[in-house]
Amino acid sequence: MSPARFLDPTGQRYGIPTYPWGWAFTFDADLATRTQLAALGLRPNGQEAAAQLMWRSRRAGHSGVRTALLYRISRAKPKRPMTPGRERAVALALRARRTCPTCGLVFNYCIPTSLGQCPNCAYGLTPETWELEVAA
Repeated sequence: MSPARFLDPTGQRYGIPTYPWGWAFTFDADLATRTQLAALGLRPNGQEAAAQLMWRSRRAGHSGVRTALLYRISRAKPKRPMTPGRERAVALALRARRTCPTCGLVFNYCIPTSLGQCPNCAYGLTPETWELEVAA
């Protein structure tokens, strides 16, 4: 199947300008995905998507097609710096993901959401010392 079926630079077929995987830069060098913007130290800044990429994928489920939104680099703004308050909030959130709600122990890894508690509590085991976070 040809990638040209995803070529719609005017947006007539898909409602937004659409390009096959890897072709957007050929048509407009001012377009980038969120990941590409982040690599440049930029963020979309609330702008609407200017275009999209489309490609076939086995991981896409029923449709077999995946998409990625493209934003204008010229309208993007620099990323916001990490403030001490945000840094503390992220650290607390990550610690909460490592804390077992049943036994209250803090582990070196995130507690599996499928179990809802640490594997030790789920299977009636005793945690190994390497699993536990060392108190600072």
